Amino acid sequence: MNQSKGLREIIEEIYRIIEKERDTPIIVEGKKDQKALIELGFKRIIPLNGRSLYNVAEAVSAKRVIILTDLDAEGKEIYSYLAKHLGTRGVYVDNRFRELLFKTELRQIEGLTHYLNKFGN
Repeated sequence: MNQSKGLREIIEEIYRIIEKERDTPIIVEGKKDQKALIELGFKRIIPLNGRSLYNVAEAVSAKRVIILTDLDAEGKEIYSYLAKHLGTRGVYVDNRFRELLFKTELRQIEGLTHYLNKFGN
């Protein structure tokens, strides 16, 4: 019972972050990730779409971003690179959303909408 309560609290917190961060720039890996976040109401999505990580990091002009790369090995590498390079440029990387997702079974950002729908709103 505690596990389902914990998961419910995580899902509720994810929804709170979604509401609060709709206008925050979010870096994602590709078009499917972008589509999932658009469906959740995010407005400032920056897909990598095969662009060099260096160029993406250099192009970010915001003071604060969220990086939502997949939660697999490749996504973790991309996250680390971007977080490091954005940090050296004075950009704060807010990782609360990402850390919450690690507490779920979700590993692909493109599945976020489906995952949240599974638990209802």
